[in-house]
Amino acid sequence: MDTKFSVALHILAMISESDKELSSQELALSVGTNASYIRKVISLLKKADLISSHQGRSGYQLNKTPDKISLLAIYYATQEVDQIKLFQVHQNPNEHCLVGKNIKKAVSPIFDAVEKQLAAELSQKTLADVIANLYHQCRNT
Repeated sequence: MDTKFSVALHILAMISESDKELSSQELALSVGTNASYIRKVISLLKKADLISSHQGRSGYQLNKTPDKISLLAIYYATQEVDQIKLFQVHQNPNEHCLVGKNIKKAVSPIFDAVEKQLAAELSQKTLADVIANLYHQCRNT
């Protein structure tokens, strides 16, 4: 299972809320992974212009305030897509079978509707929502 989306949320929340510049090694320690994986996710976030860094300096900065970074933008950046496609219909169904011949047309409208609904929800949620949830969880533990 791909975890780049949740790792990106972790990274972005840390960058947003830290009062110091964080290295990929420090981020990796918090995420519980290695620094090379963090750098891969950071590269995707930089490519999407969500974060930046300065040559010769450790650390990263958000390019927008957390309330202006939608979860959909983060998802698209980390998955390297421009639309959500969670469900794939299997290839090569038997065209001589009634189900095989029609399964794609039967499930595609359902899959498309769910994916559009998820995209709409993610577009309404922001990094600020994740950070607010994070603080809420910290107060309750």
